[in-house]
Amino acid sequence: MFSAAVLIGAMVCTLGAAAAGPADKPAIGPADKLRFTSTAEGQYVFDTGILRGELHQADKTLGLTSVVHIPSGTKLDGTYGIFSYYRVFTTNKRYGHAAWEWPCVSKLLPDGAVQIFWPADENRPIEMTATYRLTGPNTIDLETVVKAQKNLPQFEVFLASYFREAFAVPCVYVGENPEAEGKPGFLTAKKPLGDWQMFPRDQQVLPIIRDGRWQKEPNPVEWVIMPHMAAPVGVRRSAPADLTAILMAPPEDCFAISTPYEGEGHYSLYMSLFGRDIKAGQKIKARSRLVIAASTSNDRALDLYKEYMKELRAGTVSNTAP
Repeated sequence: MFSAAVLIGAMVCTLGAAAAGPADKPAIGPADKLRFTSTAEGQYVFDTGILRGELHQADKTLGLTSVVHIPSGTKLDGTYGIFSYYRVFTTNKRYGHAAWEWPCVSKLLPDGAVQIFWPADENRPIEMTATYRLTGPNTIDLETVVKAQKNLPQFEVFLASYFREAFAVPCVYVGENPEAEGKPGFLTAKKPLGDWQMFPRDQQVLPIIRDGRWQKEPNPVEWVIMPHMAAPVGVRRSAPADLTAILMAPPEDCFAISTPYEGEGHYSLYMSLFGRDIKAGQKIKARSRLVIAASTSNDRALDLYKEYMKELRAGTVSNTAP
């Protein structure tokens, strides 16, 4: 863990001084706008009036691609997509290179969501289902359901989101911000702190991060452990477009958020989901949300997270039973 003296060079992320305007949370459009549709070319596409994009209807997927913020014309996704399933681990073990290489099948659900299913095989004792659902004109929810075919110790799904180079500024909401007298705040991942930075939920999850899983080839990573999250909320900000991509999850579903430093060429943000033992035959679920917001302050980003948590507690977020 970095000391306050080392972290003093980190900066609080400024998501824009302007108060949230009408583009931040547009009025809910017609229900038929909040649906994926299937095309003859073999894709699932969506157009909410604020966001448009696609999911590939193929035997493999990179998550959300060709995503555009319509009012500004800004392209959002990078090389490997948004809400893209990357590394999958158990204790000191990695299952292949990336889940985006695993064969899968997909279907359009009656409510307009898209469900993707990865079956288990002889090398991977894991069934995994992802459900992508449009829950607002600028909001996409994702549910990840895993069923274990055998005991899976300290299971982790490393969910990746890659953005365009305009989204150069990554920040994570931490409990003790050295630039705010140790109070909670958004902390920018600056290069002097390390190339690859991970913000854990608490001290108890550090043995998972350090159990050897991140030294497995290909592309091993040496994470710099940053201050603990105050809540699982991370952002990627585009100053040129005055847009912020906000990624969030319930604390029990996400045990770390990680990112390369500001301006690094991956332009990525990652969520470590689950982080717990799964018994053979058990099925568990993790939830996450993406909001693309314009002219959004730090306070507004946190308000959006609080609204998400309130919806989950009230049961008003659409769910796919595990």
